[in-house]
Amino acid sequence: MIDLPPLTPPIKRSVTIDGHRTSVSLEDAFWLILGQLARQRGVTRGNLIAAIDHARQPEVGLATALRLFVLAEVQRD
Repeated sequence: MIDLPPLTPPIKRSVTIDGHRTSVSLEDAFWLILGQLARQRGVTRGNLIAAIDHARQPEVGLATALRLFVLAEVQRD
């Protein structure tokens, strides 16, 4: 048997990037870890999301970039 973490569907949340409101759909687990990673860096979650948005290639969606960023960060530990 496999133990799964709490599973939630993606929830659409609004964020502001460069003064423009946009929405991103993420599962709670990713949203929570993004908050933790932002606090570790001394920035807001919104600022971290904006930095990830600026670094991603245009063909990669924001939600995908956020999930892959979180995955890379937790694998680093």
